[in-house]
Amino acid sequence: MPVNQRNAVPFPKPDPDLLPLPMTHQAVVLEKYRDEMDHMNVMWYAYLFAEATRQMFVELGLTEDYFVSNSAGSFMLECHTRYVAEVRVGDGLAIRTRILGRTAKRVHAMHFMVRTDDSRLAATLEIICTHVDMATRRTSPFKETVANGIDEILK
Repeated sequence: MPVNQRNAVPFPKPDPDLLPLPMTHQAVVLEKYRDEMDHMNVMWYAYLFAEATRQMFVELGLTEDYFVSNSAGSFMLECHTRYVAEVRVGDGLAIRTRILGRTAKRVHAMHFMVRTDDSRLAATLEIICTHVDMATRRTSPFKETVANGIDEILK
């Protein structure tokens, strides 16, 4: 069913706290994302949130160049997805990201997936990622420039 044929249900306006957050990914739900229930399959939520996480890393200074030049990486330690509203083929999506905190080695963030047609929150993903020394494959502290950049965002 096309987006414009959904039953009209009044929803509250989007959370104004989400609007100033950086948009870390945008997409339109493709036909190949559809599952047997006629909505977006859960594997595509993971994919879209992973794309948003990649962009979040770039904005934090954790670029491909950073990882290569520092023999560093990042591993996901925890993730929790919450499905709030159905997403279907043709829906436009925007993912906004809030950095919640950090330690010397970890960053805690929250992604908010919003349907762009009605501004309805569709899903959230809360994550904790750790900085890794790829030579030892052990957690390691963020470089000072990255840590300082995250701290600026948290102010």
